[in-house]
Amino acid sequence: MKKVLSVLSVATLSLSLVLAGCGSKPEAQPQGQTGSNGGAPAAKAIKVGMVTDVGGVNDNSFNQSAWEGLQKLQTDLNLPKENVNYLQSKSDADYVPNLTQFVKDGWDLTWGIGFLMGDHLKKVADENKDAKLAIIDAEVDAPNVASVLFKEHEGSFLAGVVAAKMTKTKKVGFVGGVDIPVIKRFDLGFEAGVKAVDPSIQVVKVYTGAFDKPDMGKSTASSMYGQGVDIIFHASGGTGDGVFNEAKDRKAKGENVWVIGVDKDQSLTFGDEITLTSMVKRVDEAVIRVAKDLSEDKFKGGVQWLGLAENGVGLADTSTKNVPEDVLKLVEEYKQKIVKGEITVPDK
Repeated sequence: MKKVLSVLSVATLSLSLVLAGCGSKPEAQPQGQTGSNGGAPAAKAIKVGMVTDVGGVNDNSFNQSAWEGLQKLQTDLNLPKENVNYLQSKSDADYVPNLTQFVKDGWDLTWGIGFLMGDHLKKVADENKDAKLAIIDAEVDAPNVASVLFKEHEGSFLAGVVAAKMTKTKKVGFVGGVDIPVIKRFDLGFEAGVKAVDPSIQVVKVYTGAFDKPDMGKSTASSMYGQGVDIIFHASGGTGDGVFNEAKDRKAKGENVWVIGVDKDQSLTFGDEITLTSMVKRVDEAVIRVAKDLSEDKFKGGVQWLGLAENGVGLADTSTKNVPEDVLKLVEEYKQKIVKGEITVPDK
C-alpha cells in the first residue's frame, strides 16, 4: 500500500537541555559542498535561533517539531551544537524580548513559531532591517522575513475521511486551541473530509482557547466521549495531551475511543493503542529548508504555502497499524483528487 506521506522519525529531546548563552555572530566557514554538484555553493556555519509559542518546546506538536528540525539541521550541516538554540515563551509578553535577543546577539536567522507571533515578529523585523527572520503559520509582510504556511485543511480532510470510515457511533469530535485562521483550517478541512464520506455523521467541535492546558483538553475530551463521540481530532498543541490522557483512561476501562494526532506522528509519543492516525504537518522540514537556503546565500523573504502537492501535510506512515488498507486506499484516492484540483477543500 502506498503510504500517504513520509515523515521523519521523531528525535528524542534531552530533558537536561539548558539554554546556551547567545554569542556574537560567527564568521562564515565553508562546510563542504551541498549536493552532488561540485559547483553548488558551500554551506556556511550559520547560527539559527528559535522562539517557541506558549506551548513550549516539549508540546508534542509544532514547537517540538520545529526544534527537531533545527537539531537535524545542525547534524546535516555539521554545525557546532551551540549554533542552534531556542528560547521559550511563557506568554505573548515574551515574544518580542526573545526574538530581539537572538537578533541583537547577531544570530543569522531567527525563527518565530506560531501564528500568534506574527505582529510581534513584524515589529522586530521592521526595527532590525538587516536581520533575517522566519515564521511558521503567519504571513509577515517584510522583505527580511520568510513566512511558511501550510494547507492544513488539505491534510485534515484526509483525517476526516479516516474518522468517517472508522467511527462506530457516527459521531466524531474536533478539539481546537485558540480560534485563529490556522486552527480554523484544521477544523474546516476535517469536517469536509467527514462529510464527503458520510454527510449524516455528526461533528462536535470545541475550541478550548488555549494551546498549553492539558487539563482543559482532558475535560473537553471527557465531555465529548461522554456524548458518544468515539474519535477526536485535535489541533490544540499541548492542550491535546489531555485529550490523549482521557482516551487512554477510557481505553483502560474497555471503551473503544480514539484520538487523531496533529503536527507530528503522535503515536510515537502516546502509543498506537489510542492514536488512530496523525495529520502530520512538516514544520521540521520547513525549518530546515529555509535555514539551508540561508546557508547557501539563497534566503529570500516572502510567503510559501505547503500542502498535499508539496508533501507539506498528510497522514503519518504509522496509519497502517490501525487504519485498514481499504480505508487508506480511499484516502489516497481523495488525496489525488485534491492534488489534481478536482476537490477544493474549504479553508475559511
